[in-house]
Amino acid sequence: MKPVNIGLLGLGTVGCGTINVLSRNSSEITRRAGREIIVKRIAVKDIAKQRNVDMGAVEITDDAYSVINDPDIAIIVELIGGESPVYDYFVQSLQKGKHVVTANKELIANRGNELFKLAQKHSVVIAFEAAVGGGISIIKALREGLTGNRIQSLVGIINGTSNFILSGMKEKQCSFEEMLAEAQELGYAEADPVFDVEGVDAAHKLTILAAVAYGVPLQLNGVYQEGISSVTSQDMQYADELGFEIKPMAITTRNDAGIEMRVHPCLVPQKRLIANVNGVMNAILVTGDAVGPTLYYGAGAGSEPTASAVVADLVDVVRTLTTDPENRVPHLAFQPNSLTEIPIVPIKDACTSYYLRMNAVNRAGVLAEITKILGDLQISIESVIQKGSGENEEMLPVVMVTQNTVEHKMNLALQKIQEYSMVVGDITRIRMENMA
Repeated sequence: MKPVNIGLLGLGTVGCGTINVLSRNSSEITRRAGREIIVKRIAVKDIAKQRNVDMGAVEITDDAYSVINDPDIAIIVELIGGESPVYDYFVQSLQKGKHVVTANKELIANRGNELFKLAQKHSVVIAFEAAVGGGISIIKALREGLTGNRIQSLVGIINGTSNFILSGMKEKQCSFEEMLAEAQELGYAEADPVFDVEGVDAAHKLTILAAVAYGVPLQLNGVYQEGISSVTSQDMQYADELGFEIKPMAITTRNDAGIEMRVHPCLVPQKRLIANVNGVMNAILVTGDAVGPTLYYGAGAGSEPTASAVVADLVDVVRTLTTDPENRVPHLAFQPNSLTEIPIVPIKDACTSYYLRMNAVNRAGVLAEITKILGDLQISIESVIQKGSGENEEMLPVVMVTQNTVEHKMNLALQKIQEYSMVVGDITRIRMENMA
């Protein structure tokens, strides 16, 4: 059959990886797709920049619209990232009847609802496997492999930078700031690391996963997000004593009240597989009513792992070029007219257990008063660690683990404990998940 021409927008880390994978595995890819995939034109910001990739005779331009407007190009591969000016590139491509493959989780999470409607109007596909989990192929698993299930929950480590930092803090017994600097030196974290360490990147990804899992519109504003910058090496030590690891978790569950979506650091029992996912690796635990728990593990970022997902999407799109648009796999797994509005459960109504760390005056009755505040709000204590060498110490660190309680009760308890004159400084609160 006639080869399929594609155009690339962006030739950074993932773009170069995509070129390399397409070149190295061209015969295998052609056998799977049924047609040869040829990179016809690439748009870059800086044509003069040296790149570690053999582009052969591919035309390079700094005009993205010249790629989009090329009538011989059937598929646009967008690997620039961000919303502006990429949103306009998407719109122009879709309106011209071109399919789009992307790794852009920010754009999909923020503008995906309208872009999918536009794609449906023009009978084209937006493929976004590379937007979540790098090479793990979690989107395909949810949209196709688990399509017979009612998805009950999805929890995972979906930001490798945060996981690298927390893993290093535990292993090297160093501070958040020290590990962040190392992550930046190694290229895992940007100069401005806010998207990674404050949970923004994970919130984008969780928005996409929840929409595909439950058949709901993308709802980024429904995700509670909290970063890892307040976690200390002291917390790591206490968690270890209690039999837990602290991980940067993304969690979505469905219950009678609606859907929970939250991103935050979390204590996970050391015996769970996901607690032993370290460095920049990702892992996602999906539980379905029929299949039970299933775990997906692999490189969540990087040149060729992400390129693996990009090329997989390219093969899928090539296979659908001659398919009736009504019979393609829907963007968000469920048929567009079957998406439902399920309430988003606010974080104040989430129910979980908690790790609390505070500094208290070393005086008789102080611990009893703290436990009374919790007890008055029907918050049960699972265990207590009180560190110190004796009576001469003026302040002692107190660590508590609670049983499950509703977040708004814990908020009220922390407010009352913070007002207690015998507790000095801020109280650290980290949520806990058993993941049974």
